[in-house]
Amino acid sequence: MIALIDYGAGNLTSVRKALTALGAEFTIPRSPADLAAARGLIVPGVGHFGATAALEGDWREAIAAAVEGGTPLLGICLGMQWLFEGSDEAPDVRGLGALRGRITRLQGDAALRLKVPHVGWNALDFRDRPAQILNGLASGAQVYFTHSYAAPITDACVAATTHVDPFASVVERDRVFGVQFHPEKSSDAGLQMLANFLAACG
Repeated sequence: MIALIDYGAGNLTSVRKALTALGAEFTIPRSPADLAAARGLIVPGVGHFGATAALEGDWREAIAAAVEGGTPLLGICLGMQWLFEGSDEAPDVRGLGALRGRITRLQGDAALRLKVPHVGWNALDFRDRPAQILNGLASGAQVYFTHSYAAPITDACVAATTHVDPFASVVERDRVFGVQFHPEKSSDAGLQMLANFLAACG
């Protein structure tokens, strides 16, 4: 059973549809204690990093404990940003800290007509390391983004995307996975990544 975590900032409807299309069994846990029985965790999210403050306290501790115990965790869009230490968008709100680094605002370029927020389809540029989340896909795969802030390229980055400057669009370290885009809105490529996460959950 996959635990789809609802903290008031998630695009739950489309994620639920994608999981249903893949034949996954999932639940929306009512309390942090419910995470103990989950085979995998998904933290979705859209909007301002400040919304992740709802995960402080018992939720944060339960998620961290599950990850430490080997339960796979997938962060989607804002949920991926929360995997890091924090964000310039809400400096007083802590991230989970499962990955090193801080989220910063994207840059725009009027001459190139590159605006912020970054909205629309863009390519994934795979890094030179194997990644379970990218199984069955090729570098250059197109996925759907909508965001104004992004993660730095660190050793957890397995695919980058460029919007003026490159940023980490897919991250993976051990059993922690993150995608800055919306896989549930990214056609076959997005469904493949969700299927890869489900495979990691056994």
